[in-house]
Amino acid sequence: MSFYDLPKEEREVLVTKMETDITRNLENEEYGNIYKYSSDSDTYIWKNAYLALYRIYQNHEDLRDVILHLLDEMIKMENARIRQTAVYALGELGKIDADRILNIFKKALEDENSSVRNAVIGSLKQMGLKNPEPTLKFVQKNLHHSNPEVRREMVHGIELRGRTHPKEVIPFLEELQNEENKRVRKTIIHVLGQISYKKGCLDKVITALKNWENQKIVDETLKEIIEVHKRYKFASKSPQEAEDYINANF
Repeated sequence: MSFYDLPKEEREVLVTKMETDITRNLENEEYGNIYKYSSDSDTYIWKNAYLALYRIYQNHEDLRDVILHLLDEMIKMENARIRQTAVYALGELGKIDADRILNIFKKALEDENSSVRNAVIGSLKQMGLKNPEPTLKFVQKNLHHSNPEVRREMVHGIELRGRTHPKEVIPFLEELQNEENKRVRKTIIHVLGQISYKKGCLDKVITALKNWENQKIVDETLKEIIEVHKRYKFASKSPQEAEDYINANF
């Protein structure tokens, strides 16, 4: 029976039990239950495992070093789901204590498993929202990484910050305007499109693009921006308004 097949009351009991089990594991430095929950095939079980680690980190200062050591070990384990859970846990901790987790977090950047790499992106997105300064410094440091998958993670990881603070994010994308890797290039265009539909952001994106030297990626981005406004009924401008604004400026 999966997590959401259980009645609400039983789910709450299970979450409490998981947190108790995980706390005892940390106190005893015997991690069997943590590994069990972190490798569970049910998404909501391992999600509650990393959220429990986050709550324990917040509330038990005496266990913080133990948690960091554990996550450093988990991120190197053979089981990809355990590594994925560790990355998400580090992302949660990074919202409040990024300086302590980034040296561990960076070990996952080149993970061969796509689910772990997606966890890196998701964690960067959340850290960028809640704790932008150290997160953006980390992104800057890895923006020109030799591995294109790492560059793609950095670009996609700043998407949510870009929706609320486009001026902080667009310069990173501009640095990569001559990116040759197709996946990274596609992600740059995607992120600019995602930024553009938020209120007050289209003009900032367009103003920046007018100064880019790579006309090819600019043209591709303008097409994506219009498509985004067509797909998202909740965009701040209608598709026609977005297209008119673009035509007036290009």
